[in-house]
Amino acid sequence: MSDIAIRVENLSKQYRIGGSQARYKTIRESLTEAVQAPFRRLSSVIRGQSSAATNETIWALKDVSFEVKRGEVVGIIGRNGAGKTTLLKILCRITEPTEGQAEIHGRVGSLLEVGTGFHPELTGRENIYLNGAILGMKRVEIERKFDEIVDFAEIEKFIDTPVKHYSSGMYVRLAFAVAAHLEPEILLVDEVLAVGDAAFQKKCLGKMGDVAKEGRTVLFVSHNMGAIQRLCPQAIWLEEGAVKEIGDSAAVCEKYLYSDVGFGSGVYTFDDGAGHPVRFLRAELLNSKDEPTSTFRADEPIKFRITYRLAREFSGLSVALNIRDALGGSLWGVSDLDFFPELFEKRQPGTWVYECVAPANVLRPGIYQLGLGAGSGGQYFHHPANPPIFEVNCVGYWRQSYRYFGVSGGPIAVPMKAKKPIVVEEVAD
Repeated sequence: MSDIAIRVENLSKQYRIGGSQARYKTIRESLTEAVQAPFRRLSSVIRGQSSAATNETIWALKDVSFEVKRGEVVGIIGRNGAGKTTLLKILCRITEPTEGQAEIHGRVGSLLEVGTGFHPELTGRENIYLNGAILGMKRVEIERKFDEIVDFAEIEKFIDTPVKHYSSGMYVRLAFAVAAHLEPEILLVDEVLAVGDAAFQKKCLGKMGDVAKEGRTVLFVSHNMGAIQRLCPQAIWLEEGAVKEIGDSAAVCEKYLYSDVGFGSGVYTFDDGAGHPVRFLRAELLNSKDEPTSTFRADEPIKFRITYRLAREFSGLSVALNIRDALGGSLWGVSDLDFFPELFEKRQPGTWVYECVAPANVLRPGIYQLGLGAGSGGQYFHHPANPPIFEVNCVGYWRQSYRYFGVSGGPIAVPMKAKKPIVVEEVAD
C-alpha cells in the first residue's frame, strides 16, 4: 500500500466574479434555453455584439502541487484570499477543481466552517450519529465514541437540543469533537478554531497533537504561527493561489511573517518616545568588521550599539536588550547593570552610548528581533514600537555543537561583552 495520503498535482480553481448568481432552473426552462441559445448567438453576431462572457474571472488556486505522507502533520499558511480554504474544499470534494487533480487515500474528517455537515433541525446527538454514518462507521463504533465526544465538547446539557439553537462556540465544540474522535484517517481543519475560547483552542490543539501521534494525517490551516510550529513539522505557504514555499515549518513561518519587511541597513532610528524621561534614539547592528548590517553569519559576533537620552539625573536605572524570535518570544535578555553595577548609583542627564556584543556561534540561522527597554524601581519608560529586525544565516562555519538561542526551555546564559556606557552630550538647560 502506498504511503501517500494526499497527492495534489497541478491543481487550479477558477471563479467568475462580478456577475449575478444564476438561479436554479426547471427542466422546462433548461430545454427552452437550449433551443433558443443558437438564435440568440446569431442575433448577437448580426448586431456586432460579442457572445463571450463579460464577467471577470480569478484563479483562487493555480498549479498547486504537493504530497502528504500518511501520519504527517502539515500546516498551511498564507494571507486571507491566498487559496487555503479553497484547497481544503477541493480535498473534501465540496467543490471541483478547474484543472489538475487531487487524490485522497483514506477516510476524511473535516472541519472547514461552523456547522459543516450538521443538519440544523437535528439534535446534537442525532448529528453525531449522522456524521459517523457519513464517515462509513457502524452504529456500534459511534456508540463507543459517543461519551468521549460529548465530554470533549462540554455540551452534555444540550446534547438533545436541535443544533440550530447552538451558539457558534457550541457549534465548533461539537463539530471539532465529532471530526477528531470518529477516527478519520485524514483530518482537515480550517481556521474555524478561532471561534472558540482560548481554553478550548488549547484543548483542540492538544487533541490534534494526539491524533498526529496516533499516526493519522492532519492538514491544518491557521494564522497562528505558534500553533503551526508546535504541531506541524512541515508547512506549505500559499501566496495568491500558488505555492510560495514548502519546508520546515519554523523556517517557512519566519519567511512568511517577514515577507513584507525590509531588514534595512543595520542602522535604526526611533521616532516615538517623545516626552519620556528615558528615550531610545538609535540602534546600530555591526558585524565583525564594525560595519552596519542587518544580515550576519552564524559564526561572527554581533555588536549592538545603542544610543539613548536621559532628560534628568537617574538612580537605579536599567537599560536592557532582549533578543526575540520571529514570533516575538523572548529568548535572552541582558541589562547594562549586569556588566556595570556601579551605574545603579547615578547617571547624569545627556545622550548616552552603550555597546554590547553577542559572541559567535550562539544564534542559529533565522530571523530575530532586538527589543529595547529601560526601567527604574518598577517604572518602565520608552520601549521602541518597531524593534530592529536582523537575520542570521548559515553562510560560513556554524558549529552545531554550541548552545544557541531559541532552544526550548527558555533563555540561556552566554558570555557577553560590553563597553561601559558613556555620555556624549550634555542636556541643555
